[in-house]
Amino acid sequence: MTKTAWVFPGQGSQAVGMGVDFQENPVAKTKFDIAEKILGWSILDICQGEETRLSRTLYTQPCLYVIESIIADLLLEKTAAPQLVAGHSLGEYVALYSSRVFDFESGLFLVKKRAELMDTAVGGKMAALMKFDQEQLENLIKANPDVTLANDNSGGQVVISGTPEAVEQVLTEVKAKRKVELKVSGAFHSPLMADASEQFQSVLDQITFNDAKIPVLSNVEPIPTIKGVELKQRLVQQMTGSVRWREIMEQFNQQEITRAIEVGPGKVLTGLLKRACKGVELMSVGTLEQLEKLSNK
Repeated sequence: MTKTAWVFPGQGSQAVGMGVDFQENPVAKTKFDIAEKILGWSILDICQGEETRLSRTLYTQPCLYVIESIIADLLLEKTAAPQLVAGHSLGEYVALYSSRVFDFESGLFLVKKRAELMDTAVGGKMAALMKFDQEQLENLIKANPDVTLANDNSGGQVVISGTPEAVEQVLTEVKAKRKVELKVSGAFHSPLMADASEQFQSVLDQITFNDAKIPVLSNVEPIPTIKGVELKQRLVQQMTGSVRWREIMEQFNQQEITRAIEVGPGKVLTGLLKRACKGVELMSVGTLEQLEKLSNK
């Protein structure tokens, strides 16, 4: 028996031209129009514009949310609903929408406010580490309260976040095959986002969270739940909490997932799943062509 999970990528997966091939689809047209009224700007214009603008948090997050939501809706028209959903950081909002915890407009309202708060965050730094000395990194983080593990993506890839000085110190001392400073304005998924998280709490309070129709694995608590109250509380914690993606993938193994579909641009999550979930059938649906191929299977 096939047991399917849908995963939704977050910031960093965006690419110029994403979503453009869906613009003539009636479902997509409606959502692009709704989004323009809520945002005050066109998703398609941004996605066809300059890469530097698309990569700005203010625009990236709403663009990813809208395009991934469109693809998820079209997938639901053509295939059976998944048994489990999860999203990486921003992608968690699409996971919640796909499981009907809130409607499209409510989700976009939340993402718009989240993007605005994160876009104005300053004074922080983030960096990715690949093939690093895990014990050494853990000790360095324990010894420095101004840096934290922001994304635990896999056993061989993490992201640290904190003050510029603290992140620089860790980068200088840790042994790693590759170290990449991320082009972000703030220290996302760290205690330095506490003020933004507090402001976002009042935004979340305005939205009703229904119980999910599909169990959701949250970033800060990778245990499946359908309870709307729990899912909202987990989202409150997400801005300052770590993205525990490695544990989410471990849950796929425990839940006996046999197929995982990455819904959105790129193949970042598919790459992580390939190494962590042996034997799981992996697919990516980020274009109209990929959607049609999947629906014909």
